[in-house]
Amino acid sequence: MEAEKLLETIPLSGIVKLSGGPPKNAVPFTGYPRAHPSEKAKILLVYDPLGINPSLMEFKTEDVLFVEDIPQAVTEAGEGVPLVRIWVRRGARGVLLEPFEVDDPIQFVNKARDKQGRLLLEAENQRADRERG
Repeated sequence: MEAEKLLETIPLSGIVKLSGGPPKNAVPFTGYPRAHPSEKAKILLVYDPLGINPSLMEFKTEDVLFVEDIPQAVTEAGEGVPLVRIWVRRGARGVLLEPFEVDDPIQFVNKARDKQGRLLLEAENQRADRERG
């Protein structure tokens, strides 16, 4: 399934369709895209949807410069999870929604440093893949 079809519920007016590959002035994020439930000018990206601690990222649609199809992930039950790689304009603001356990004090499920490390590692791996291919 094409990335544009996955995002058809999301207004694509802000996504520039480019040829020749992803833009150099953008940062890639891989995940499962969803339309924002209340703000039409934003998208949600479920980052690492099959991982131990998936998280939710929010971006303005106008900051998404490129969408790339990638092979879909498969759950243990054999269900396919369509994934895309979106390229977000460098310098754009995103929101990372992080789960926590309601307690006193609050216990964060994901540690921010762990997530930042995963994001940096993924970006580095993707950069290396582009240089090789």
